[in-house]
Amino acid sequence: MKKLAFIVLCFSLLLQGEETALSQGDTGKFINPISDVCWSCLFPIHIMGENVTKKEKPLTDYGQMLVCSCPGGVVGIPIAFWEPTRLIDVTRTPYKLVGLGGIQIGKNTKKGGGVFGMKSSENQGFYHVHYYQFPILSLLEIFGDFLCIEDFPLDIGYLSELDPFWMNDQWTSVLAPETALFGSPLAQLACIPDCLMSTFGKPKDELFWCAGCQGNLYPLTGFIGHHSGPIRSSSLLVHRLLAKLHKLGMLKTFPKDEYCSPKPSRFIKKASYKTQLAYPTPQTQPPCNALGKSTLKWGAFKSYPYKGEDFVYVIWTKKHCCLDPVKIGSSAAGKTIQGGEVMIDKVKEKAGLGN
Repeated sequence: MKKLAFIVLCFSLLLQGEETALSQGDTGKFINPISDVCWSCLFPIHIMGENVTKKEKPLTDYGQMLVCSCPGGVVGIPIAFWEPTRLIDVTRTPYKLVGLGGIQIGKNTKKGGGVFGMKSSENQGFYHVHYYQFPILSLLEIFGDFLCIEDFPLDIGYLSELDPFWMNDQWTSVLAPETALFGSPLAQLACIPDCLMSTFGKPKDELFWCAGCQGNLYPLTGFIGHHSGPIRSSSLLVHRLLAKLHKLGMLKTFPKDEYCSPKPSRFIKKASYKTQLAYPTPQTQPPCNALGKSTLKWGAFKSYPYKGEDFVYVIWTKKHCCLDPVKIGSSAAGKTIQGGEVMIDKVKEKAGLGN
């Protein structure tokens, strides 16, 4: 039933996207969970703290626990993997849902923000962002026996057009009073090593005010003070939105030795996220990108004028589970752990694509 509902939703949104294509410049796409997602980014998989998919290097350290226990008498084996759970749009056009076929849900079509009341001392560029719940594994009924798989409907979780703080640098200081502190030259210098560490897949959670090679994370608005290319700018805004949603209590992550339930944190845990460009040019080859990673290599030729200036990113989240060892051996998860690439074939099978 869940799979059928997902297919119907995809079909209906594709039709809507075709109807509005002429009025919206024919930009946007309903993201295909098979062809537009880099399924190799599900790896690495860790069991009891050990990487069982040696080809993939971890972004963060994992606890060396042999057994885990959770409330309710659950005792099992700790396992960690990556799950695609969210989509984020970065767009010049207000109310345009780029990742849902480019449909327009509002009347304001002025580009570059175009909303009354925006103020910034450095407003050289401005983008709106949209945040979707997109639990692909649950929608395709993959890993159904995993306790920590996201199980909620496809939905819109955040629209920056409805958030006045996204459009005003002064107002957002109320939400993030540390903005003034991290604007100092000393704080900026700390972002130089963060760029190097993020590019090599080791972002540091302690440097939460840094966005790696994209510069300073603050302020948490849609303004780009030094517009240095659409890919770099859109990557920075994805990072900013995730940080903002952490402050609002909308996102939770798993600490190193926690395998039962994710925990909230006021500041973003950068090593718990990976991003992957899905539109306009899908980034379907691994590795996915650590937050703050340099765009020089993976971002080359991924954007182009007119139709290639709005973006959709798949957000991969690090997940921990405490699993019954019997289930691991008999489930799709067990096959994935043993065979590595079986997961990709399983996804295609569920989607009815086959070979």
